[in-house]
Amino acid sequence: MARSLVDLLTAHASQQPEATAYRYLVTGDGDGEVQDITYARLTRRSRAVAAWLQDRGLAGARAVLLYPPGIEFICGYLGCLSAGVVAVPGVPPQGRSQNHRALIRTKRLIADADATVVLGGREVLAALSAMAEHLPELAGITCVATEDIPDEAADAWHEPDLGADQVAFLQYTSGSTSAPRGVMVTHGNLLDNARIITERMGHTPDAIAEHRGEMFVSWLPVYHDMGLIGPVLSTVYLGVTATLFSPLHFLQQPGRWLDAVTRYRPHTSGGPNFAYELCLKHATPELLDGLELGSWKVAFNGAEPVRAATLRRFADTFGPAGFRREASYPCYGLAETTLMVTGGSVATPPVLVDATPGGPHAGEADAAAVGCGRPGPGTTVVIADPERQEELPEGEVGEIWVAGASVAKGYWRNALATRETFRAALKDRPDRFLRTGDLGFLRDGELFVTGRLKDLMVIDGRNHYPQDLELSAEMSHWALRPGCTAAFSVDGGTAGEQPVVVAELSPEAAGESEKITDLIRSAIGRAHGLPVRDIVLVHPGTIPKTSSGKIQRHASREAYLAGTLSVLDAAAFG
Repeated sequence: MARSLVDLLTAHASQQPEATAYRYLVTGDGDGEVQDITYARLTRRSRAVAAWLQDRGLAGARAVLLYPPGIEFICGYLGCLSAGVVAVPGVPPQGRSQNHRALIRTKRLIADADATVVLGGREVLAALSAMAEHLPELAGITCVATEDIPDEAADAWHEPDLGADQVAFLQYTSGSTSAPRGVMVTHGNLLDNARIITERMGHTPDAIAEHRGEMFVSWLPVYHDMGLIGPVLSTVYLGVTATLFSPLHFLQQPGRWLDAVTRYRPHTSGGPNFAYELCLKHATPELLDGLELGSWKVAFNGAEPVRAATLRRFADTFGPAGFRREASYPCYGLAETTLMVTGGSVATPPVLVDATPGGPHAGEADAAAVGCGRPGPGTTVVIADPERQEELPEGEVGEIWVAGASVAKGYWRNALATRETFRAALKDRPDRFLRTGDLGFLRDGELFVTGRLKDLMVIDGRNHYPQDLELSAEMSHWALRPGCTAAFSVDGGTAGEQPVVVAELSPEAAGESEKITDLIRSAIGRAHGLPVRDIVLVHPGTIPKTSSGKIQRHASREAYLAGTLSVLDAAAFG
């Protein structure tokens, strides 16, 4: 039995050395430059990196990984696992101004992880060197471009003694409601969650054979848990092929994702809800004419609120290109559970339930709550009242608690947060649960996620979910950018808590800002019965987001109160 992904990688290199493990589309297009790596080559490169780390006695140390998108990151990551070194994936800063957030995150990452070494690509490390005065954290830390480590180094590799409870890597949380924390994911967690993904997403031997081993297409960032553990590490777990390309190339031309699915015909591919909305926005007749999406069995949708309207529109729009409604696959997970907690049944349409008056999503256009599937094998999900430490009855909204072998070990060097988050208990029950911080309810075993506990707005005694207000705002005018709106509440004095909406607006519509503000106010008033205290329209790309693209509502609120939002000046655009 495999003890780790390292064992599985070794087995694949022995049994199918010339099979392609990963294919990388350098330009984002199948007609451009394509790099691929076989299992034999991947194993040798990983062992070369591992041997370099072992030679320096770094077993158990933390290595921050800073790579541009591409195969070299995977070699570096698997090299850490093969050496018993704790990998710490990071967002590579590559410039001074446009990557300020990435630079700040890198500083925190290196300091918090107490890193000994930085592994990365040549260009990224050159950029770090140029910013040395801004990164005193690098003093005394060895930086190495892993592509400069020769293949021959692999000959000195020796197999580490890896246990299931040994930490494989630190997955830093996205920081949507608090400062990022390093989740200690063990080798056992990785294997268990890969098993859950395999079972829930139907990655059976028959499915692999049907798709000739072409199981994944992904543009997702590999420093984020969805992009790393889903398509990248599941590829090693199964011994199949994944086609990858850069998130930037997807954002530049969303149609590239669908073109890649057409060309390589994978079983599984997906992303957050906003990715499907981007594809819908760019769904020209010319794009549709060139697509063939009939082989796409699992179009997973997670990491942010899954919208029923998005699922319906995507299936309707791309149905003529072969996309099947039952391929839509809402799911739920988080870094603290390695990745996946719940997922649907393959070849079954998503479960939608009508919103109840006063409940989550009530008053929305096309209102419905979307089921995110059932727990994976060996995983327990309960809905709890954290104050009373009691399990809530079916259909009642509470905090989502999770138990199982995929739940991580805790937070790195943070015993208090680990105890508060990973050691929750219900009355008269010996189990220990992870408190997810997410709100939801169960119905017939299906999980419905309604929002974040810390983001919940209580106004005049009623609960309001910010993502519901955000959707109502975005639907009021075409120039409001999908997934780029933040709703939160502020103290209105004698009026109590009142909502504020901050929304990114396309500059070409800045002259209509007064009209758009009125439309937002009217839409939220109709759908939610709320008067809005303030609406602020800001420049594109300026709303605070996490590294994985989630809206940081608390940071948006702080910027609003401090007056530091990048407000769009309608007068400047005539």
